[in-house]
Amino acid sequence: MSHRRPSWAWLGLTPFTVYVLLFLALPTALAIGTGFFDGEGSFTLSNVSALGDPVIVQTFMNTTWLSLLTSAVGAVLGALVCYAALGLPETGAIRSMLDAATGVLAQFGGVMLAFMFIATIGVQGVVTVALRDSLGIDIQPGAWLYSLPGLILPYIYFQVPLMVITFLPALSALRPQWAEANLTLGGTRASFWLRIGFPVLAPSFLASFLLLFANAFSSYATAAALASQGSQIVPLQIRAALTSETVLGRENLAGALALGMIVVVGVVMWLYSLIRNRAARWQA
Repeated sequence: MSHRRPSWAWLGLTPFTVYVLLFLALPTALAIGTGFFDGEGSFTLSNVSALGDPVIVQTFMNTTWLSLLTSAVGAVLGALVCYAALGLPETGAIRSMLDAATGVLAQFGGVMLAFMFIATIGVQGVVTVALRDSLGIDIQPGAWLYSLPGLILPYIYFQVPLMVITFLPALSALRPQWAEANLTLGGTRASFWLRIGFPVLAPSFLASFLLLFANAFSSYATAAALASQGSQIVPLQIRAALTSETVLGRENLAGALALGMIVVVGVVMWLYSLIRNRAARWQA
């Protein structure tokens, strides 16, 4: 009777497992745990109860509408780019440049992106000064770029490429046989998209939208570099809670805020996983 030799293939996952434990699981556990303790290490619910404070509720609402708006615009624009890319050869130069550009721009955030917008359309930006001096048009009344509405354009900047990366494979999976069958049965191009294309792509589009929402909801570096005053979104509120010296009795408020973010992003990513699995079954 032969015995199966033990497989050591699982050792290949060791580096990734250590990485996940150190940089995902451990920080998440610390963020959740600290929210239930005060500065002296005693258990308390005061930090969690602070999530009902009107200021913090408004902060979560600001983050939510900013994420919804930029995700919706990014999803629509990205889907249009994907549709335009369908007519390009997959191995062509333009398609290769598009794939490379979206991969880079989707990760082009933080201080670099903030500086680009400041240098371009900031109070003394190149475009701002040129329009003001040549045409008398001031595109920076009240310095809106450095407030909450000013985050919309930078967020859309990296949301569109992310949408292209996630949605283009789903759009490319539409089979030409479906369009041919639609035409054979007397259908039109419009009927194909209304009755076949849109219903099939809807789960993938919604899943990509949820991914964009989670991406925007958790973004920090770009907002921190632009909105230097105030804490209008949750990531900046967490920074304020960590650095403020005037928060009394709620020293670990940042942990409670992080807990709120983890819950929101966790629910969104759970829905994303369910929808992606359904889309995968439909397109199989």
